[in-house]
Amino acid sequence: MRRLARPKPFLIILSVIALLALIAIGQYLRLFERAWFNLQSHWQPHRIEAINLDQYHVAIEGRVIEGLNDDVSALTYDPVRKTLFTVTNKNAELIELSLDGRILRRVALIGFGDAEAVEFISADTYVISDERQQRLIKIHLEQDTTFLDAADAEQMTLGVHMSGNKGFEGLAYDSVGKRLFVAKERDPMLIYEVHGFPHFNPEKSYAVHVINNPKRDAGMFVRDLSSLQYDERSGHLLALSDESRLILELDVDGRPLSTMSLSGGRQGLKKTVPQAEGIAMDDDGTLYLVSEPNLFYVFKKPAQN
Repeated sequence: MRRLARPKPFLIILSVIALLALIAIGQYLRLFERAWFNLQSHWQPHRIEAINLDQYHVAIEGRVIEGLNDDVSALTYDPVRKTLFTVTNKNAELIELSLDGRILRRVALIGFGDAEAVEFISADTYVISDERQQRLIKIHLEQDTTFLDAADAEQMTLGVHMSGNKGFEGLAYDSVGKRLFVAKERDPMLIYEVHGFPHFNPEKSYAVHVINNPKRDAGMFVRDLSSLQYDERSGHLLALSDESRLILELDVDGRPLSTMSLSGGRQGLKKTVPQAEGIAMDDDGTLYLVSEPNLFYVFKKPAQN
C-alpha cells in the first residue's frame, strides 16, 4: 500500500506567505470592510432618509469637455447661476460649465498655487483650495470677471498633516451650519470641519475653529478622498474616492449608508471612470462628476412611481 505524499515544507511556507499577502492587500484596499458593508446592505431595506446612491444610473458617460486640455480637478454646483464650476491646476483656471458639460467661460487664477478644489458658498462667493500650501482662498466672482488674484483675496492656512502633494483635495459647504468640509486626500485620509471661514460679518471678531472626527474617518472603507459634496436636504456627506472607484454616502453621525460604484458594468457604465476628481449635486439630486483629463459624467436616479 503506497503512502500519500506529504506536502513539502517549502510549498506549505509558500502557501502561507501567499495567503498572508492576500490578506494584507485586502486590508490595504479596505476590501474586507467594503464586502461586509455590501453584505449588510443586501439584507437591509433602503432607508427613507438616505440618498441611496446605488439607485443612480449614468445619463451622460465620459463626454469630452471640448476646448479643455489641462486636467480638471473638483466640481461644484452653483444654484444661483444653475451652472457648474471646476478648476485646473497646471495652467490654473476657474471654469464655468453648463449642466451638459460645455464650457461657458474661463477665469485665470493668479497666485493660487496648486488649485485643487472649488466650492460654492453663496451668490458670487466661492472657496478655492491650494493643495500643496493647504490654503483656503475666498473669491468673489462677477459676471465680467476675467481673472482672480489670490493676493487680493481673504485666505487662511491650516498647516496640518503636511505631506507633499497629499493635501486638500475636496471641499463641501453646509450653508445652514456654516461648516466648510475639507478633505485631505490620504496619508492620513481626513475630513476637517472648518467653522468661521469664510468670514461673513466684518463687524464680528474673526474666530476659526477646526474640528475632525477620527471615528468617522476610520469608518470610511476607501483608499483616498478626491472630492466631497454636502446634501442640504438630508444632511448627508458624499465622499468620492478615485482609487477605490466609489462614492460613499455618510449620515449625520458619519456612518456609511450607501455606495455608488464607478467601475464599468455598474450604474449603467460601459467603462470604468478613469480618474474621478470632482463631484457635485444639483437641486434635483442629479449627480455630476468630472474625471481627468477632461471627461464629464451625469448620474440620475430613476423617477419614483
